[in-house]
Amino acid sequence: MEKPFLRLVAEDIQTRFGKEISDIAIVFNNKRPITYLKKHLVDVYGQAIWSPQFFTIQEFFSQSSTKTLASSLSQFFYLFELHNELLKKEGLEPESLEEFYPIAEIILSDFSQLDYDLVPIDQIYMTLFDNTEIDLAFQHFTPEQQEFIKLFWQSFSIKGHTAVQQRFLKLWKRLPVLYRLFKEKMAQENQINHPTIYRALAEGKAEKPDFNRKFQKVLFVGFNALNRAEAQLFKQWQEEGQALFYFDADAHYIDDNLQEAGLFIRRNIQGTGLLNALGDIPNIIGNRTSEVQLYQCLGKNSETKLLHDVLLADFPAGLPADKSAAILLADESLLVPLLQSLPDLEVNITTGYPLIQSPLYGLIDLWCETQLAISHQKKEKIPYQGLETFLSHPMTKMETFAKQKIQKEIADKQQFEVPINEIDISTSAIPYFFEPIQDQQGVIPGINRMIGSLLESMALQGRIKLIESDLLIETRKVLNQLQAGFEKLGNLSISFQIGLVKKAIAPINSAIEGDPLKGIQIMGLLESRCLNFDNIYVLGANEGILPKTSSAATFLPNNLRKAYGLPVLENQDALSAYLFYRHFQYSQGMHLFYNGIVDESSTGEESRFIKQMEFETQFQFIKKTQQQPLLFPVQPDELIVEKKDEIWDKLYQTYIINKKQLSASAFTTYLQSPLQFFLKYVAEIKEPPSISQEFEMNNLGSIIHKSMELLYLPLKGNPDFTPTETLKDKLGLVDQLVLQEIASEYKLEVSNIDDLNSLQRIMHKISSAYIRMYLEYDMANYDAIRIIELENEEDYKLDFEILLDGQPEKLRLYGIIDRVDEVVDKDGQLKTRIVDYKTGGDKILFTKPEKVFAKDTENKALLQTLFYAFVYEQVTGLKGLEPHLYVARRMREDGTLFRNNSGSMVFSDYFLEEMKGDFVGFLRKTLEELFNREIPFKHDPDAQVYPSDPYTLFYKYSVKESIEEE
Repeated sequence: MEKPFLRLVAEDIQTRFGKEISDIAIVFNNKRPITYLKKHLVDVYGQAIWSPQFFTIQEFFSQSSTKTLASSLSQFFYLFELHNELLKKEGLEPESLEEFYPIAEIILSDFSQLDYDLVPIDQIYMTLFDNTEIDLAFQHFTPEQQEFIKLFWQSFSIKGHTAVQQRFLKLWKRLPVLYRLFKEKMAQENQINHPTIYRALAEGKAEKPDFNRKFQKVLFVGFNALNRAEAQLFKQWQEEGQALFYFDADAHYIDDNLQEAGLFIRRNIQGTGLLNALGDIPNIIGNRTSEVQLYQCLGKNSETKLLHDVLLADFPAGLPADKSAAILLADESLLVPLLQSLPDLEVNITTGYPLIQSPLYGLIDLWCETQLAISHQKKEKIPYQGLETFLSHPMTKMETFAKQKIQKEIADKQQFEVPINEIDISTSAIPYFFEPIQDQQGVIPGINRMIGSLLESMALQGRIKLIESDLLIETRKVLNQLQAGFEKLGNLSISFQIGLVKKAIAPINSAIEGDPLKGIQIMGLLESRCLNFDNIYVLGANEGILPKTSSAATFLPNNLRKAYGLPVLENQDALSAYLFYRHFQYSQGMHLFYNGIVDESSTGEESRFIKQMEFETQFQFIKKTQQQPLLFPVQPDELIVEKKDEIWDKLYQTYIINKKQLSASAFTTYLQSPLQFFLKYVAEIKEPPSISQEFEMNNLGSIIHKSMELLYLPLKGNPDFTPTETLKDKLGLVDQLVLQEIASEYKLEVSNIDDLNSLQRIMHKISSAYIRMYLEYDMANYDAIRIIELENEEDYKLDFEILLDGQPEKLRLYGIIDRVDEVVDKDGQLKTRIVDYKTGGDKILFTKPEKVFAKDTENKALLQTLFYAFVYEQVTGLKGLEPHLYVARRMREDGTLFRNNSGSMVFSDYFLEEMKGDFVGFLRKTLEELFNREIPFKHDPDAQVYPSDPYTLFYKYSVKESIEEE
């Protein structure tokens, strides 16, 4: 097996320098490889020695300056102040902090890039519309570079510019001036940034240009992509005999100029002339024939679930002490699902757990949005979704009973916006969450107060909890730095502070303290530079992720970047390729996972780097496709509930022994779906309270019923008939009555319609229109009316006999009577009616009785009205009740008396009495089936399912019964 790269470096150090290495500087791109090289030095030397000095490249270069490093926040404010001064000189309005922040990020990034690559500032920001000018100004450029510059400036017509172009040109002319002023400002404050340090060193303007001479030798280990400043300094120090370079590379991609993975090291060796201290670069990849396991997974999260099984198969007893393994996240958004899917193995997370993916960030973000509303915009209410998010958040630790009480109250009132002074979250870990901050100085103290409360309440158990507590501490550090900056700047608006807080805390990562030399290491591909592992597991090896297909925002267009040799997207591809390829030089157990599902975030294809390796090398790629129900579903078992044991006991005890009342809606529910009847009336699985921003027909019906009751109540019990003309007087009462009932329904205090929210106003308008239609119908079709019964849900109960196991038993039915009346129609005929109001899509029409008296009935409203009429007639002894349905949408065209489509069968007189008899037989037959132990509760897949049905998930897999042919 090949030796790890850092082992080779350690052996070379011993060979070159012996034991005298204390005055050697060893420089890496980041800190992570330092621990590994120390371990290899201990193994190579086998005895105690004085350690060399270790640095990151930025730490090493920073020794050339005595100035203080400027924070990113300080740099932003310097830039903001200077930019507004330039705008003022141009006679333009200054920009606000909020407007300038995103622009400042791009400008600072561009300035940094130009410094790192030593680009002449005045030259790149020249405004050149004439090709001749370009030829003169850029004589030292190659024809290709000159062509890139011409392509950029050709987009600006000499004759005129669009508004966007004019704005860009004004900023473009301002940028070189802003650059110089920015550098001067930092110098005045005795501050500096890393790009300035690099440029000063490369241009010979550093305070301590010979800082590196205090070391016997400087060893640069594992560098790949160098900016122009690094390349120039490295070349200079090599010529002075001060530097050695250790390149981690393979001839497979170095010797082939078409291989993007070798792009930068070829430049370093062939272009810059840097020498590899390890000598000739070996061809390891080209000579390997090892197996590579390639897993096509069915979704992003499925990658981590499959990895769980693979890790257990590879290390059933844990990772052996003499083996190393790493999980490399090409897609770093997989960290959280990975942590939730890891088996019980020792791991060390070095990639860092991003705050933005944690529950903590969601809570801070919610607090910020809430304060924007109640403190900045001075609102007294918040959207109910914000309160619901808080109640459901795991870190708020809201007590269940208090949470349910609030949810029920919001649902009862259907509050789309909740007054903050009515919110009681005193049982939570953050009881002051919805209190407005007092002033602009309260933003960061408010978040810090919340973080303190969360730290106190958090039980530090498990891997995730440990990370979250670490995140809280890291967040507090960043916030304290921000607070120090804010205090120097005077009055900053709440909205700007919140915007800056979000940007400042978004990059926070929390690394778990662990041993980087023990256990399975978890890191990003970039963090794996210089490191080798016996086993690697790459997650997210998809095209579009490896390599990424996007680049950072910039004001330096692509053509100019190419002209000046600045990084472009192709450079990012080359870096990704190198980071991926180098693991094939050493690792023995290689496992690559990618998402094979095509969706808006995934191409469904493995990375092209994998395809290249498969085509160009002798590695044996073993392809495996994850088999899961997600893609190849096995039909789950249908939910069928047998009527036996506890279930039969509950059904029998409830309805036969304890005489629980069976309603018309329970009866039609059974017809629609026996399984739904079980869930709703036997198992008593109820809908949780909820708030909907869609129109609620149940609430509409309730308001209309109560309003109609109040309008007709004065007529109830009157022995004499009332002329329907008198109903005209009630039309003027409708609006106020409906307003009163809406207030009652939603537990509101209102004085007029303006106090209602938008949906409640719509409900008011529809309810009022329906009620007027009912009143006008009665006036138009009848001369006189006498009200016998109104909205009675209590008095009409009937013990109904059925046969259960051949023995008579009684069920208690009960009817909800909306209205029973006597009317005199326009022909002078007297009718006794039972009236049911409906606000939905019900109708009075049917095709034939057999389809009404059947499972999945075609007219549920007719069955329910007959149910009410039957109970009422049996209880009172009154006969001849006509069932009428008031459906506002169709009553003008169709009337209110049930009939078939052709009108040949109308529910009155002899046909009515015949149908009542048929109904009673159907009712008895259905209820005997309900209490037949041999017939289970199961859903009929042909039954109509309403969109609002909350039980659809339970009968999702219902199947039709097979019929055996004789």
